[in-house]
Amino acid sequence: MPKKKKTDDNKHKVDASNVIGLHAAVVEQPITDTLETNYMPYAMSVIVSRAIPEIDGFKPSHRKLLYTMYKMGLLTGARTKSANIVGQTMRLNPHGDAAIYDTMVRLSRGYGALLTPFVDSKGNFGKVYSRDMAWAAPRYTEAKLTPICAELFRDIDSDTVDFVDNYDNTMKEPALLPTTFPNILVSANSGIAVGMASQFCGFNLKEVCDTTIAYLKNPDCDLMETLLAPDFPTGGELIFDRNTIREIYETGRGSVRVRAKYRYVKEENLIEIYEIPYSTTVEAILDKVAELIKAGRAKEIADMRDETDLSGLKLAIDLKRGVDPDKLMTKLYKLTPLEDAFACNFNVLIAGTPKVLGVRQILEEWTAWRTGSVRRRVYFVMKKKQDKLHLLKGLKRILLDIDKAIQIIRETEEEAEVIPNLMIGFGIDQIQAEYVAEIKLRNINKEYILKRVNETDALQDEIADLEDTLNSPRRLKQILVDELTEAARKYGEPRRTSIVYSHEIETYVEEAQVEDYSVHVFLSREGYFKKITPASLRMAADQKYKDGDGLSQTFETTNGAEIMFFTDRCQVYKTRLSEFEDTKASALGDYLPAKLSMDSGENVIYAVLPGPDYAGALLFFFANGKAARVDLTAYKTTSNRRKLTGAYSDKAPLACIRRLDTDCELAVYSTEPRALIFHTALLAPKTTRTTQGVAVMTLKPKYQLETVKALEDTPITNQSRYRVRSLPAAGALLREEDSEERQMDLLD
Repeated sequence: MPKKKKTDDNKHKVDASNVIGLHAAVVEQPITDTLETNYMPYAMSVIVSRAIPEIDGFKPSHRKLLYTMYKMGLLTGARTKSANIVGQTMRLNPHGDAAIYDTMVRLSRGYGALLTPFVDSKGNFGKVYSRDMAWAAPRYTEAKLTPICAELFRDIDSDTVDFVDNYDNTMKEPALLPTTFPNILVSANSGIAVGMASQFCGFNLKEVCDTTIAYLKNPDCDLMETLLAPDFPTGGELIFDRNTIREIYETGRGSVRVRAKYRYVKEENLIEIYEIPYSTTVEAILDKVAELIKAGRAKEIADMRDETDLSGLKLAIDLKRGVDPDKLMTKLYKLTPLEDAFACNFNVLIAGTPKVLGVRQILEEWTAWRTGSVRRRVYFVMKKKQDKLHLLKGLKRILLDIDKAIQIIRETEEEAEVIPNLMIGFGIDQIQAEYVAEIKLRNINKEYILKRVNETDALQDEIADLEDTLNSPRRLKQILVDELTEAARKYGEPRRTSIVYSHEIETYVEEAQVEDYSVHVFLSREGYFKKITPASLRMAADQKYKDGDGLSQTFETTNGAEIMFFTDRCQVYKTRLSEFEDTKASALGDYLPAKLSMDSGENVIYAVLPGPDYAGALLFFFANGKAARVDLTAYKTTSNRRKLTGAYSDKAPLACIRRLDTDCELAVYSTEPRALIFHTALLAPKTTRTTQGVAVMTLKPKYQLETVKALEDTPITNQSRYRVRSLPAAGALLREEDSEERQMDLLD
């Protein structure tokens, strides 16, 4: 017993020493050794074998899955259960069934993450635009390869790519897939490695093929002529900025902005959003809109819901009465993921080394790699034909003296000696002799001999043609062009993401809440402007002006209304009444040239309240007798510009401006003096602000148009004398009883 106890004690001592030794080893190991022996191999494995795509556009997980499906006959065969595919793929990919199935989902048509899906799916594969719509388990879904996969595996058995051992060395798998088009640019791809990442946006297949063809013909071509912009499977609108797109094409880095598409259903007063940015989800949009409603920043929305069904994505926004849908969407684009950015980082593995490349560099690498694949295929076919020709040459020698061959075979005692005796008798090698020895007796006839001789001649011509192809870069390039043209013709589709230009869209600028209340505004002839509340006006209604100045225009409106001031320099200044301080009748008011920072010597001549919908038109009368009718919508801008040049024509001096809400009769006066009365319906509206208009009054050389008034505001009693039915007209000389001076005399 004591001896046993001693043994146990010694055992405990040994165990303790081991623990102490191990602990000391861990503590004393330098961190640089740990990084070098443990961390760096793992990091390189993630970069090279997992996260970064290669020049064929695939990561290893994609490639293993697609190749397994190809070997299962799923390119031309019927669909099979996804669980079966996952199980077979595990022979190449040891990372588990869940990871393999996730890869299949992303490549599927049902999920919708790719412009050119490679898996033809059946069943619930979820949707890329939904984070909560889970896909069904693999035992419930079915899949096969889509037809475009024929372009991925074309001539894969013709030595076009290298094959390597799988993880347990039991089978071979391709190191790359011999894609006949630059899939690296067509398929969207993203991955996070160690210390680096990769993010590829998708481009339209036809545009990529056309661009590659243009590059093959001229490496210095302008890529932006054929490769318009990124294209996303979820559609939307890409806000095009030429400098940004060019930077992405040149450097492989940059960011593009994509926003949702919508339509307004007037009958139901709601907005339907049917395409959203690729980088967001419907749940993220709904959550953000709910936050805005809760914070009181989206009071225009009565309700928002997800109405996505089998027909596709649809988000419905119920509007409150009187809400402008376009203005609301501009606001939501700014404040929600309905407009989102997609960051590009074209990081690709080239010969095992990660490189960030621009589009031209990617095309250069792809065309060089694809040219090598085509060269290997041509050489493989040529070698097969050369081997066949070698056999036929041996056959030809024997067929020329078939009786001698039969005699050699009959006189040979042992079967093993047949081949050597034929080699000696006809001077052929072993391969040729074995081929001849296997010929059936029924083939030793004249027809067979002639066919083989003719086939020999045809093979020699084909081999010569293939040798010429191998030695001709032009012919190799033409093969690439033909393959790209065929791929674009068979599988090309229209763009899904439309392009809008940044200067065409309205940018939302969040404004401070403006208190809206009734006001009276007054504009003087010399450009002084006052905004007075009704209460202040009731206390003192007499307006104060400078000596020689007086009232030009006055309006009743609200504090939040927009107002436009036209000047004598053919410019218009837009602002809101809320930017003016309330004042009193006894004050002079704001001097507009100073308040609006007008040009030196510029003066206000007319003010207009356009209203929220810019309804109505403006009539510009010029001294040369012409008039222009311009719709107020011509002054509506998508951005918050405060100054517009070219507000009206500068070809002749301006005589008068009038606001026109409904057609009416106007009286036009000249300095002769003459007058004419016409109906404004005779003036057709013009589309451009700077139109010179049409002739209204025919003037004698030394006279000009003086002023224009509403008919009811004139003293004309004999209206039929001056009324005209067509334009232009000279009008009639103004009689004394119809003149304003005559009326003033009578009043006196």
